[in-house]
Amino acid sequence: MKVFEKRALTKKSENISEWYHDIVVRAGLAEYSDMKGMMIIKPTGYALWESVQKTLDGWFKEDGVQNVYFPLFIPMSLLQKEKEHLEGFSPELAVVTHGGGEELAEPLAIRPTSETIMYRTFSNWIQSYRDLPLKINQWCNVVRWEKRTYPFLRTTEFLWQEGHTAHKDEQDAEEMALKALEWYRKFYREYFAIDPYVGLKSDSERFAGAKRTYAIEIVSPDGKSLQAATSHNLSDNFSKVFEVQYLDEKGQKNFVHQTSWGLSTRAIGALILTHGDDSGMVMPPKVAPIQAVILSIQEATNQYALELKNELSGLRVQVDTDQNHSLGYRINEWELKGVPLRIEIGPKEIEKNMVTLVRRDTFEKKTVDRGDILSEVKDMLDQIQSDLLSRSEKIKSDLTIDIEKPDQLKEIKDKVFIRVFWCEDPACEAKVKEETKMTSRVLELEQIKQSHESSCVFCGKKAHRKWLFAQSY
Repeated sequence: MKVFEKRALTKKSENISEWYHDIVVRAGLAEYSDMKGMMIIKPTGYALWESVQKTLDGWFKEDGVQNVYFPLFIPMSLLQKEKEHLEGFSPELAVVTHGGGEELAEPLAIRPTSETIMYRTFSNWIQSYRDLPLKINQWCNVVRWEKRTYPFLRTTEFLWQEGHTAHKDEQDAEEMALKALEWYRKFYREYFAIDPYVGLKSDSERFAGAKRTYAIEIVSPDGKSLQAATSHNLSDNFSKVFEVQYLDEKGQKNFVHQTSWGLSTRAIGALILTHGDDSGMVMPPKVAPIQAVILSIQEATNQYALELKNELSGLRVQVDTDQNHSLGYRINEWELKGVPLRIEIGPKEIEKNMVTLVRRDTFEKKTVDRGDILSEVKDMLDQIQSDLLSRSEKIKSDLTIDIEKPDQLKEIKDKVFIRVFWCEDPACEAKVKEETKMTSRVLELEQIKQSHESSCVFCGKKAHRKWLFAQSY
């Protein structure tokens, strides 16, 4: 188990990787376990995941999606039935060969995702057009045996939701895939205060077995891309393998068209990277486990602080009356944890019947009358949420460069997103990756139906659409 010594935080601008690891551990989000690539999610980190669950689960159910749970283990014979799917995941599979002290008759894969085991069951659940659409989701853990791991961003075991739907035709499946994508975009913007790119993945980046893959791509402050959610139109590729058919109104048998879509605990990594600073974590108020901390500076102000908490009903508020540590230490700890708003109570505040509010994102201070405390705090939390989104939008804009000519590629020195005309040839993309470590991230939704007469910035062949390229986590 990795242990962090007490020292100053690494500066984000100096070493973002080391800074990130510092924040994860010292802000109390997670800690390392004895197993490589597997983390222990602590209460603060898990509370963030619960906010993801609560919001998305509500939206899913409003659309008729029902929660289920399928087994953790998948017989290898099921994975073998969908060869393209197995090929896509085989390097990351964890396989159980023994159980109960004996060798198993058939090896069992620990789920990397659940398409195969679910769709075998769908063939029993779906008989008629009356059974469609079928919409299910499960909140669970999955395992992918990663060689390089980072807490939340890329772990061997992680938590996620995976939605799976079956429809009568391709159009319904496409609409569902885009609807799920919009849920993710909305969540990142409105709750995590992150402005992502949303679009179509290239053929080489497409999910194994899918006809089309859409993704949420987040621009990290270091210019790298973080794929933060995906939605797949599986067409009838899986239904033909697992014989998922239905009788239509005319009594004809048809294969269903399917989707799958998911968002994982990687979202918390995106939150840390986007909003954290040299003082620690910065929590958007909508998802912060603690929205405001009331800091009682002296023992004589404790009662005033406790009374104030009662006046902030409806908000997630904690009172800090710890007099065993210095004021500076206590302030640093709350800043490290990223609580959006600090409410300071000292003798001066009591004397004037006032409170001092300190924003975590800007460190700006404001003194207000105690009688206005509830409205002032709510307004300030709303402003913090809005300002964090604006900051994310600026990061996205500042770190995206439109490139029209090959010569401009040589001018790029730092990691950024580039928007370029690309021929969409996988061979060209592979060469770009080899030379620059950049891959296509997405074709933005608004670009999908556009067509222009241009040339690929990388190889000079004909190109019709502009794609985003970047290095990725």
